[in-house]
Amino acid sequence: MMLLLVWILNAVALLIVAYILPGITVASFGSALIAALVLGLLNTVIKPLLILLTLPLTIVTLGLFLLVLNALVFWFAGSVLKGFQVDGFWWAVIGAIVYSIVSTALAGLLAS
Repeated sequence: MMLLLVWILNAVALLIVAYILPGITVASFGSALIAALVLGLLNTVIKPLLILLTLPLTIVTLGLFLLVLNALVFWFAGSVLKGFQVDGFWWAVIGAIVYSIVSTALAGLLAS
């Protein structure tokens, strides 16, 4: 039950990001649900592998390369899904940051 609620909150976070940022569009709540699911799967399966492969670069940049990885995963999800679009790399960077902040805030509301 909790996993379902977190999934819905992440979809709402994507809708908020799309409302705030003009370079990110989400067609509908259904598209946001699918995008949140795909982002969750990518962050669970692919991102740890990418972190491991780019560990030397992450160490050299003192962890700042993780922002690039987050943006690339966000941008990739936007390019493979219909109904969720990210207009470029810099929109992906800003979108990934705002999405993290909003989803953390919504999860914090859920925890309290």
